[in-house]
Amino acid sequence: MLELRLAYRNILRQKRRSLLTGISMAGGFALCTFSFCLLEGGWGNAVDIFTLDHTGHIQIHSNDYHRRPKIHKTIGERESIEQILTNHQEITAFAPRVYAPALAYANNQTRAVRVVGVDWKLEPTTSRLRQKVHAGDYLDNAMTSDGYAKAMIGAGVANTLDIGIGDELVLISQGADGSIANDIVMITALVGTRTSWDKMNVYLPLPAAQSFLSMGNRVHEYALQVADSNANEVVARSLQTEINHINPAITVSTWQVVEESFYRTMQSDKQGNYFTMVLIVFLVFIGVLNTVLMSILERTREFGVIRAIGSRPIAIIRLIFLETIILATLSIAAGVVIVTPALYWLLTTGFTLPTPIEFGGVTFDHLTGRLSLFVLTVPALLIYVFAALVSILPGIRAARITPQQAMASH
Repeated sequence: MLELRLAYRNILRQKRRSLLTGISMAGGFALCTFSFCLLEGGWGNAVDIFTLDHTGHIQIHSNDYHRRPKIHKTIGERESIEQILTNHQEITAFAPRVYAPALAYANNQTRAVRVVGVDWKLEPTTSRLRQKVHAGDYLDNAMTSDGYAKAMIGAGVANTLDIGIGDELVLISQGADGSIANDIVMITALVGTRTSWDKMNVYLPLPAAQSFLSMGNRVHEYALQVADSNANEVVARSLQTEINHINPAITVSTWQVVEESFYRTMQSDKQGNYFTMVLIVFLVFIGVLNTVLMSILERTREFGVIRAIGSRPIAIIRLIFLETIILATLSIAAGVVIVTPALYWLLTTGFTLPTPIEFGGVTFDHLTGRLSLFVLTVPALLIYVFAALVSILPGIRAARITPQQAMASH
């Protein structure tokens, strides 16, 4: 009777340990999946903000304009390029742009500014320029009653020159043909804030900017948005192949290349966060290792009997390995059940940031998660890898014990 009681207690103890091990694995899987979803969502939102603010997912330039901008590095084959962009299924929007440094003059004051010529119809489909207008009216190609082109200026220009909507602004620059460019424009809107990256920009309608810079119908850049931001590198390569038939000197670059420093910073931060998550999961599995090892120690006699009837050591190692993998599989299934409501909430509702983040004049106060193949598979792979590693030491110990040692243990 006493032996039966001890056997019953041993079985209960083993079940309890298995349950604790399963709970630890399920918790580690749920925590890892939720954290990866949050991290991917956070950086995904940051990339969306960044690319929609001004860079786009892909940019097209002449030669190395994106690295060494010069006013004469322009794109002239606009009709052929725009036909390719229009017919490409993965491209959802594109917009041509013109850039030039200039000297702005008003109220007996001067300030270095950046002139940006945009297509007033296409630009809002590619960037958030229209949303960043906080005073006045978004520009168009129509001239004012005085015959001036309309202009939108950054908050920094307005503050430095002490000008606002309805005031005139004199612009002086160098034309693409080497001539002196000068013009007077009428301010119709204010864009962004004093801290946004475009605070010193002066936005002109594309025809007005081209005329001001003596560029004809040429542009410096095309900014593109694609349907799947994760596939922008594939789209860029296919575009480069098509455009090479028109002009091999035109380069197609992803935002990762155009904004290389930002991308490297993002990757470094992501890798640091991933390392932290792997470390947390590793600490969880230290506890799992202890639980599995204790379970093996309590079953020493059982393994001794198995050895006594002729089982080979490799069979015992395989048995423990399969037990741990099966337990890991059940734990992942339980973790999926646990984490699914949390993921649904994170994807649909998310967090409201206590302090809104301002980026380029647009305010964001919400953070949501993002699902991907990485988020769904990596946590499960980590569980299986750690489970396999955890089973090695206990399995070797159980396989090396002799029947005599096992029967003599308590």
